[in-house]
Amino acid sequence: MSPSNSILTGRDIRMAHLIDGNACADQQCARLSASVAALTHGGHTPTLAVILVGENPASLLYVRNKTRACQRVGVRHEQHLLPSDATESAVLTLIAQLNEREAIDAILVQLPLPPQIRTEQVIAAIDPSKDVDGFHPVNVGRLMLGLPGPRPCTPLGIMALLETTGVPLPGATATVVGRSAIVGKPIAQLLINADVTVTMCHSKTRALADHVRTADIVVAAIGRPQYVQGTWIKPGAIVIDVGINRQPDGTIVGDVDRATAAHAGHITPVPGGVGPMTIAMVLQNCVMLAKQRLQ
Repeated sequence: MSPSNSILTGRDIRMAHLIDGNACADQQCARLSASVAALTHGGHTPTLAVILVGENPASLLYVRNKTRACQRVGVRHEQHLLPSDATESAVLTLIAQLNEREAIDAILVQLPLPPQIRTEQVIAAIDPSKDVDGFHPVNVGRLMLGLPGPRPCTPLGIMALLETTGVPLPGATATVVGRSAIVGKPIAQLLINADVTVTMCHSKTRALADHVRTADIVVAAIGRPQYVQGTWIKPGAIVIDVGINRQPDGTIVGDVDRATAAHAGHITPVPGGVGPMTIAMVLQNCVMLAKQRLQ
C-alpha cells in the first residue's frame, strides 16, 4: 500500500479508484521543468516572489513546500518575510516594488494575513499580470467571462485531477460544497466553463444530502472534518476532497467521511490528493505568466 492510500481500509481501496495527487503533481512538474529549462536557456528564468507576514505554522510549512517545488523545477524563488505586526502600508509598499521589478514574473501573498491588514486591499494591489493565485478582481472577472488568465491554484489542480479519471465532463452534474472565494466559487465556475451543470451548496443549504446524491462529481471544500457522509454519494461518483483537518490525535482527515470510498468511483485521498496539485499549479501559473510577459 502506497503512503497516499494509507488513510483508507483495504476494502475501501478495492472499491474506489484513488486519484493520486502526488503522481499527478510529479508529472506536471516534469513538464514544467522542460519549459523552465527552455526559458532559462533563452535568457530568462521564471521568478516567483512570495510574501509571508508573521509566522503562522501552517503558512510557514506551505511556503517551505513551495520553495522545494520551485527548486525542483528550476523556478527562481524570492521570499519576503515581514513581522506579524507589519502595517498594511508596509505590505502595499513591498507589492508596489515587486510590481515594478522586471525580473519578477509572479507574486504570491500567503494567506491568511494578520487582522490589521485588509486582504482585499492587498490582493487588489498586485499587478494582475503577476497574480499567480488568480485572486485579483481582474482575473476573477476573466474567469467568469471564460477569458484566458491565471486561475486559482487549488481549483485549477482539481480540474487536472478530474482529467486523470478519463471521465468526460461535458453534460455531467457536480455539487460543490463550500462557497469560499479561494476554492468553492472558482471551481464552480471552472466546471461551468467545462460544460458541467453545477449546484453550489454551503453550511446553510437545506437538504444538503439530497443535492450531493444527484451529483456525478462532488467537490467538498467546507472545512469541516468528515462532514460529507458516504451514504450521500451517488454510486460511481467522482469525489474531490479539498479538506485538511487535523484531529485531536494528530491525524489528518478531509471533509468527506472515509466510508465514502465504498460508494465512489474515484476519490482523492487526504493527504496526497488535492494538496500536491495546488503547489504544482502555483508553478504552472508562474511559468505561464513568465511566458506572457516575455511575449
